[in-house]
Amino acid sequence: MRYLLDTDHISFLQLGSGPEFTTLSARMARHSSIDFALSVVGFHEQMLGGHAYINRARTTRDVIRGYEVLSQVLQSYLAAAVLPFDAAAGTAFDGLISRRVRVGTMDLRIASIACRAV
Repeated sequence: MRYLLDTDHISFLQLGSGPEFTTLSARMARHSSIDFALSVVGFHEQMLGGHAYINRARTTRDVIRGYEVLSQVLQSYLAAAVLPFDAAAGTAFDGLISRRVRVGTMDLRIASIACRAV
């Protein structure tokens, strides 16, 4: 694994269209698929988003769409290398917190996974 994708990157890929998708796809095409990994934190973020969408749903159609999105997310993660937030990542996270790195918590967790994966 050379690249750990952030949750935003994963979302762009799942959408399958738009300028972000086009740019990211072109860059990723220069590498082997085994060079990329996802994180359990990204999965967590996407599950939270799907959960919020379903909870806000006003129609059965919206609920169905929410569960379709959750299913697509699940399939994406089942097909990929998913890195854990383990003790080493926790130690890296604590170190970044102690240095007062000013990044959102979830992004800091993803960065911590990347730090421990190096």
